[in-house]
Amino acid sequence: MCGIAGVLNFDREEPVSEDLMRRMVASLRHRGPDDTGVHVDGNAGLGFARLSIMDLSPAAGQPMPNEDETIWSVVNGEIYNFQDLRHELEGLGHSFRSRSDSEVVVHLYEEYGSSLFARLRGMFALGIWDSRKRRLLLARDRLGKKPLVYHVDQGALAFASEVKAILQDSRIRRQVNPDGVDRFLSFGYVPDGTSAFHGVRKLLPGEFLSCADGKIERETYWKASFSKKLTMSERECSERLLALLKEAIRLRLVSDVPLGVFLSGGV
Repeated sequence: MCGIAGVLNFDREEPVSEDLMRRMVASLRHRGPDDTGVHVDGNAGLGFARLSIMDLSPAAGQPMPNEDETIWSVVNGEIYNFQDLRHELEGLGHSFRSRSDSEVVVHLYEEYGSSLFARLRGMFALGIWDSRKRRLLLARDRLGKKPLVYHVDQGALAFASEVKAILQDSRIRRQVNPDGVDRFLSFGYVPDGTSAFHGVRKLLPGEFLSCADGKIERETYWKASFSKKLTMSERECSERLLALLKEAIRLRLVSDVPLGVFLSGGV
């Protein structure tokens, strides 16, 4: 499952507390009992609680840097097409320190910038810190399978897999959002980009956020489209569907630990 967290202070002269980052990670330890990691770079900090799935060695620990440690990432989830992406990136001259799927993220960012998200097949919530541009990027997978919440005020942006990690920052008030509570009690979840906590928002599925010097920009990199109509026969559609299901299962069977199969919601 894993857990990610981070803080970006808008004042470049205000360092992020390593103690704060460790408290944020500790609050997520139930998501990642195998290992933890923290990286602090002046006014930015990243944290990670690891559940080891791919490459169980310390080399795959996060936060994960690129070759010269100018780019760092934390990734919760799995990148299913990482083998193809790694082969492509190695052909472009990138070197890898692990066999993990998440390491492709920092190298993809070096090559493609914020357009990298459209190249990922997987379930993920991630953060990327670019120390050269002093820019933080956050992104969530196309259907929002992995959670990512964040809080912005005049002085900082904090993000995490769960609200409890954000609330480790004493600068953030623990204030209820009545509309969010109403939606939760009505639907069993909060369906939009808000939450039950005042000021805490969710990054939407298929969306990424960029933050540098206090300027926040959000952009949708993918959305479902039903405008294209199929012209295939029923038999051709059935064969295509079966091929896609087999491919999806094959990609998800890549693992260094035992796997389980669940039929969510029944048949």
